[in-house]
Amino acid sequence: MRRPAAKRRTLLLGTIAAVLVVAVGATLAVPTSRIAVQQVWCNVTRTWCANVPVDPEDRADGGGWRLHLGPVEAATWGNYYALGDSYSSGDGAGDYLAGTGVQGGCWRSANAYPERLAESYDFAGSLNFLACSGQRGNKLLESLESAESQLDEVTPHTSLVTVGIGGNDLGFTSVLKTCMMRVPLLESGACIGQEDTVAKRMRTFEATFDGVVQEVRDRAPDARIVVVGYPRLFPQEPTGMYYTLTPSDQRWLNKTILGFNKQLREAVAEADAEIADSGQVGSVEFVDAYDALEGHEIGADKPWVNGVLLRDLSRGVAIDRSTFHPNAQGQGAVGELVGAQLAQGPDRPFYATRETVRNASQDVLAAEAR
Repeated sequence: MRRPAAKRRTLLLGTIAAVLVVAVGATLAVPTSRIAVQQVWCNVTRTWCANVPVDPEDRADGGGWRLHLGPVEAATWGNYYALGDSYSSGDGAGDYLAGTGVQGGCWRSANAYPERLAESYDFAGSLNFLACSGQRGNKLLESLESAESQLDEVTPHTSLVTVGIGGNDLGFTSVLKTCMMRVPLLESGACIGQEDTVAKRMRTFEATFDGVVQEVRDRAPDARIVVVGYPRLFPQEPTGMYYTLTPSDQRWLNKTILGFNKQLREAVAEADAEIADSGQVGSVEFVDAYDALEGHEIGADKPWVNGVLLRDLSRGVAIDRSTFHPNAQGQGAVGELVGAQLAQGPDRPFYATRETVRNASQDVLAAEAR
C-alpha cells in the first residue's frame, strides 16, 4: 500500500538526513556545495538527480549503476506486460484465446497488438497478456491486492509495459448508446449534449492515470511504459448518416477522442520529463493511434473497425459489445504504430538499472511471469 503524500515527505526528509550522514562518514568529507550534496544523494539513492551531470560511467561502455540501452534492447531485455481495456485485449478482432471469449470474459484476441508485438520482437522473457474487456483505470487501482489486479502482476524484471486505458472511465459505451438511441434521421442534441459530462470525467481521470503510471513504476521502475491512445472511429469529414449518427455527431465523437488523446499525451510527457530530469531509469511514452484507421473507418469499403454489430437475445436484439472496436486489421494497424515507437524509443537517452538487467536470467524471468 502506498503511503500518503505527507507521510512520504516526512520519510523522505528523514532518509535524506540519514543518507547524507552515512555518505559523509563514508567519504570523510562534508559536501561543500548544493550540487555536491545532490550528487551524494544521487549516487547513494539513485534518484532525485535533477541538474546533476550524468556520471560518465553510466554510459554504454562504463560501469555505473545505470546502463545506457538502445530502444529495442531497452524494451526486450525482460518480461512484457500488456495492460488495459478492450482496445488492448483485442475485443472485436476474433480468434479469442481459450477461456477469454465467453460472457463476462476478457476477450483476448490472438490478433491483438500485444500478441503481434510478442511475435515481432525477441523478448528475453515472455508476454503476460492481462488486458481485459471492460477494464477501467479506477478499477485498476481499486483492485490492488486482489486476484483480479492487473497491476499486481507486474514484476521488477519487466522491460516493457503497454497500457491502453480510459475509454471506459469516460463512459464511451454509454455515450455512444445515448448518441444512437433516438428517432432515426432527426438532428438531435442528445449526442453532443453529453460534452460537459465527458469533460468532467476526463478531469477526474487525470488523477487516475497518474496513479496507474505510478503503480507500474513502483513495481517495474526500469520498464518502458508505452501508453497507447485511441483511434478515430469515423472519417475526418463524414458525408452522411451512420445509423442514427449525423455527420455532426460523428465529428463530435472524433473530437472527443482527439481531446482525450491530447490529455494522455500531455500526462505522459510530464511523467517522462520528471523521470529524465531526476536521473531515474525507465520511461513513459505515448503512441498516438488517432489516425491508425485512416481510410478504413466506420462506413469505409474495407473498414478496420467494427460498425454496429447486433446479437439475438431471448428478449430481443441488442448491440454487441464488439461494436466500434478495431477488427484484426485495425489491431494490426495499431500494432505497427506501437512497434515503430519501440524501435524509435523516447527522444532522450534511455537507462535501466545495470544490476536489474544483469540479473534478468531465464530462471528469474520465468519465475516472475504470469
